[in-house]
Amino acid sequence: MERVACRTPAAGRDGVTNIPAWKFDAVRSAILEALADGPVLYKDLNAAVEARLGRQTLDDLGKLGWHVVTVKLEMEVRGEIERLDVKGPQQIRAV
Repeated sequence: MERVACRTPAAGRDGVTNIPAWKFDAVRSAILEALADGPVLYKDLNAAVEARLGRQTLDDLGKLGWHVVTVKLEMEVRGEIERLDVKGPQQIRAV
């Protein structure tokens, strides 16, 4: 089974989490769809991803919140998304 290495952009945080490629691709696509209309509050990201995945995918995925965080961090490392430098709750947008 193909796997994707997910890293974190935080300085001083070493290590890689490997997840199945189909899980990475499904969550990544849902995140990009959610960000297509503009920035999203981080606290709303799980619900936005959940709304874009089918019931079977959600059931097969496991812990949605964990996967969203893991994929989001790798997408930041890749430069696909970024955190906005604003006061208040964290917001992210597609680059």
